[in-house]
Amino acid sequence: QVQLVESGGGLVRPGESLRLSCAASGRTCSSCPVGWFRQAPGKEREFVATIIWSTSRTYYADSMKGRFTISRDNAKNTVYLQMNSLKPEDTAVYYCAASLRLDIVSQSHEYNYWGQGTQVTVSS
Repeated sequence: QVQLVESGGGLVRPGESLRLSCAASGRTCSSCPVGWFRQAPGKEREFVATIIWSTSRTYYADSMKGRFTISRDNAKNTVYLQMNSLKPEDTAVYYCAASLRLDIVSQSHEYNYWGQGTQVTVSS
């Protein structure tokens, strides 16, 4: 079993930055991806970014490139999502998820474990 706990969400102004954290526990797979998804009101769940723990290989949705950065801290068993230049359209619930696949995956159905989500609101 894998447990994921997100934190770091909150209310920020447009143009500001925020860092989300995903603390993992349980039997995780070092060769498997851990990703971030988000879901805005009235919209489907959207892929944000993912990372392979053991190699630090990353993959981003095109709309996130240049603004968002995913990383991990092995000592803390934590994955981060650094979000810069935030826009109102970034407002959503952000979820951390872990997959049992052995490669980069960006489809929500390919992820097996999910955190509870953390709310990010970008507003002036």
